[in-house]
Order: sequence, then C-alpha cells, then structure tokens
Amino acid sequence: MQWRDFLPLFIAFAVSTAVTAYLIPFLKKVKTTQTEREEGVKSHLAKAGTPTMGGIAILAGILVVVVIYAPQIPMIIPVMILTIGFGIIGFLDDYLKVILRRSDGLLPWQKLLLEFAVTTLYLIYLERISHAALDMIIPFAGLRTINIGPLAFPFAYIVILATVNGVNFTDGVDGLASSVTMAAALFFTCASVILKAGITSITLAVMGALMGFLVFNAHPAKIFMGDTGSLALGGFVAGTAYMLHMPLFIPIFGFIYAFELLSVVMQVSYFKITHGKRIFRMTPIHHHFELCGWSETQIVFRFTILTILLCALSLGCILN
Repeated sequence: MQWRDFLPLFIAFAVSTAVTAYLIPFLKKVKTTQTEREEGVKSHLAKAGTPTMGGIAILAGILVVVVIYAPQIPMIIPVMILTIGFGIIGFLDDYLKVILRRSDGLLPWQKLLLEFAVTTLYLIYLERISHAALDMIIPFAGLRTINIGPLAFPFAYIVILATVNGVNFTDGVDGLASSVTMAAALFFTCASVILKAGITSITLAVMGALMGFLVFNAHPAKIFMGDTGSLALGGFVAGTAYMLHMPLFIPIFGFIYAFELLSVVMQVSYFKITHGKRIFRMTPIHHHFELCGWSETQIVFRFTILTILLCALSLGCILN
C-alpha cells in the first residue's frame, strides 16, 4: 500500500469529527435525547438527556469516501448497500423513538421486513452485478473454501441478520460498539490487502469515521450513535465479511457481537422456560459485567483487547 491508499482514513475522520461536533448542539436543540430505563443500570440514569442519532456523523464520513472512490472501485458498492440500508432502518427507528416519541420505534415485524429487503438487495447485487461467488473460506484450513450451493442464500440471511443484531446489542456502553468495530475494520483492512480484495478504501473509511466519532463518544459520552449507527455498523461488518468470503470467521473476530446476541437469547429463553429466573444479572452481557462492578472504561478496554486478539487469530488463518 502507498500513502495515498490511507487517504480514506483521514477524509472520513475529518468529516465524522466535524459533523459530530455540529450534531451535538443541533440534536440537543431538537431534543433528540437519550431516555434511560428506570429498571436498567442505575449509573446510566445520569446519561438521560445525552443526544442520540450520532450515527449520522459516522455515515457522513463513510459516504463522502464512497462518493469519491466508488466510481473507480465498484467493489465497495455492495458493502455500502448493506451499511447505508441498515443505517436508514436504524434512522427510522431512532426518528420514531426520539422525535415522534413513539417508545417502541419500528414494530418488530416492520424492522424485520425492512432488514430482509435490504439483505435481499445486497445479495442480488452481489450475485447479479458484482458476480461475487458465495464461496466461504474455512477457518484454520489455509485458504480452502466451501460452497454450500442452494443453501448459500438462506445461510447468508441468517448470518447477516444475526451479525447486524449482534452489533446493535453491543451498543450500550460509551464507546464500546465503536471501539470493537474499529478493531474489526482494521482486521478487514489487513485481510483485504492479503486477499487482494481491493476494498481497503471502505474499511479505512469506517475506521476513520469511528475514530472521529469516538472523540465525542468515549466515556463520558457527549453523544450516542443510536440505532442509526449500530445497525449501519452491523451492515458493514456482515457485508465486508461476505465480500472477503469470510462469514465463517464472524464468530471468531466478532466474538463480542456473538456473545452479546447469545446472552440475550439465552436470558430470554431461560426466563420463559423457568417462569422468571435469570442466567445473567442483566443483558446484553456488558450490562451483566457492569452490575458485577466493572466500569464502562474497563468493559470497553477488555472487550476491545479481546477483539484485537481474535482478529489477530483470524488473520493468522489466512496467512500462508
């Protein structure tokens, strides 16, 4: 890589930082502020009134890079379909919650229908326009791949929707989703170089946009990304993994996402089966650790370090 290849990182960082700085007073003015649940972690009650929907700044940083680079690098377009598509769904959900004050936001069936529609658009573009195969690299097997034929599309729906919701659940502690996904984006950048996938412009753009947002989102956060940001980041992770033929690696480098999602599934299932008993003190799992005495900074640091280690392990799997 040459120095020019890193320009998307700096462009996205500058745009994201500037837009976030503008958004904070603007969102406060229009009263798009966070409402914390009384039954949640008590320390989070102090966050009530913090502006949300900051994911707009992350998307702005990424979009500027895409406008500049997509004409020359069309491989990044499928990733953007999933990133922007899920970001729009998140924006609609946030808008209903914080602007129209509809506590539930999008109804579950509405959100699922929209997520299916965006995923379908992505998969059609991937196969019909990008002509990208759905072969998947097998972890710990060099660069050997597997193609599951007609099951590839149903499997893709499961992987993409699970990943997006896992990233969404990870957003709940100041800087957590941003830091973990920044590590994932760095992994994707390295993997893109090794596999000669040609999508480093988008992976570096996401890194830069998250860095710019973290300037204001690190604890104590002055702004939250909301579903606008977390769903968009979920789309980015899933979309990039498929472009690199690495969806089977998501449970490895994305262990935190999987852990967050699985903790919720386990808690809800056990609660229903036992008529009120719980496995964890609270889910998603980062709240359990908060109630065990971990500070928000400790959770972010430890979860990010674990992600970096697992990204390194994943990277080792594709090195010959």
